Amino acid sequence: MERKRPLPPPPPEPSGAPAPAGGSWEPFLDMYLGHLRVERGLSGNTVEAYGKDLADLTGFFASKGLQNPERVGRGDIMGFILHLSEAGLGARSRARKLSAARGFFSFLEGEGLVSANFAEGVEGPKLPSPLPKALTRDEVARLVSSPDLSKPGGLRNRAMFELLYAGGLRVSELAGLALGQLNLPESYVRVTGKGSKDRLVPVGDEAAAWLRRYLAEERPIQDKTGSAAALFLGARGKPLSRQYLWKLIAGHAALAGIRHASPHVLRHSFATHLVEGGADLRAVQAMLGHADLGSTEIYLKAADARLKSVHSKRHPRSGR
Repeated sequence: MERKRPLPPPPPEPSGAPAPAGGSWEPFLDMYLGHLRVERGLSGNTVEAYGKDLADLTGFFASKGLQNPERVGRGDIMGFILHLSEAGLGARSRARKLSAARGFFSFLEGEGLVSANFAEGVEGPKLPSPLPKALTRDEVARLVSSPDLSKPGGLRNRAMFELLYAGGLRVSELAGLALGQLNLPESYVRVTGKGSKDRLVPVGDEAAAWLRRYLAEERPIQDKTGSAAALFLGARGKPLSRQYLWKLIAGHAALAGIRHASPHVLRHSFATHLVEGGADLRAVQAMLGHADLGSTEIYLKAADARLKSVHSKRHPRSGR
């Protein structure tokens, strides 16, 4: 059986001065913060933030008569989280402090200073799901129309942007699209999503029109051998990478005066605008390729939040 490292001695009390906050916890904190600073190479600001969270933790334990980590159990850590909640601290701040406690006790366990990391067994506060960011319809129109059609790749970019918004595709799905997955006569594209699951996504008239132009006018120039399988090609006839698509959309968004645009924001915009327009949630789920309806229901909340925002800004009796 592995022998535990001897506990570090408590710091001496200065004559005539009160004991430092946390009492005998300070040597343990010094060891851990030193580990973060030296071995893990964290920045000074990050280490300081950890120190503040752990000072709250150990100060709470000291106030309960728990003067070293070997006396702390799961119930004590739960008591600390409950104390934070009763003090009115937000869920994210409580989750951050619990995360700091887990890291601290994991370190102490690895050093043989405690028998177990009891913080791991403590359930963290439930954090609210952030609402997906979506562009307005005007912003979408500005973004998809931003490519310069007179330049190489301009027609391709317009067709890609239209398809991303028309079908709510993930960027990986767009990058992986093969020419044979597009069925313009029937106005749909067969998308291979997560778990290699296929789904059929409708292609609207606007997107279909730009895809036809791209296929007729620009893709033959890019596909010099006439044998490329990918739907969207670069100047050398190679498929486009996800990283390239992210940078491409970010660049065009900047040109259009739009902040925080990305392929995923276009996907969120697709779903949010459908729900706002009264689309059936199950249909939106199928088009997005969500396995769980709960993942799609967040767009109901997003639509409600947007409607409330419009009401508060525009209604004469909203109080604003």
